[in-house]
Amino acid sequence: MIRWSRLGAILAVSLPVLGTGVLSARAVQLPDGTVAFTGMPILDGASASQNAVYFWGSWYAFTITIPENAGEPLHKVTIAQENNVAYAYFDLSRTEAYEGSRRQSGAKLPIKAVTRDPERRLITVEFEPPVLPGRKITIELYANRNPDVGGVYLYGVTAFPAGEKPRGQFLGYGRIHIYDSYDSFGFRGRFRRW
Repeated sequence: MIRWSRLGAILAVSLPVLGTGVLSARAVQLPDGTVAFTGMPILDGASASQNAVYFWGSWYAFTITIPENAGEPLHKVTIAQENNVAYAYFDLSRTEAYEGSRRQSGAKLPIKAVTRDPERRLITVEFEPPVLPGRKITIELYANRNPDVGGVYLYGVTAFPAGEKPRGQFLGYGRIHIYDSYDSFGFRGRFRRW
């Protein structure tokens, strides 16, 4: 009897303390005003709608999960083409973003701006309003033309929280496979978005 009452007293004191730590996830703000995510977004994957070299008109999709405990909404994402022997050529005016994945797409997300840094081969997609935690989103870039050499192409993805001084979190590399031959992935001459 005494053991159970002590256990009850310990739990009564401990649970409120534990509960507040779990339930109130807040963004990390450093003394200099820098804001960072508390729960890191996750790069779920990347894919292309057309995987043949030279193909005109392919969509490159990057899917990201923003966890409930992110602490801050997602303000922008950068996608950097790593050094390769060839590159995709993107038409930024056709960039799209929506909730869900490419196989289960939901509502479109409003994009404030899409910009390019040609020296670093970096594309920045900025959301307005920022995307709230607890959502899965997909960003689609439209490639006017796929690379002219087959291989695995890496795209570094970094997420930034909302705030005046956001600290970016590198999420990893999206891998896009481009094949030298149309036959290597079953191309039959018909365009498909997905």
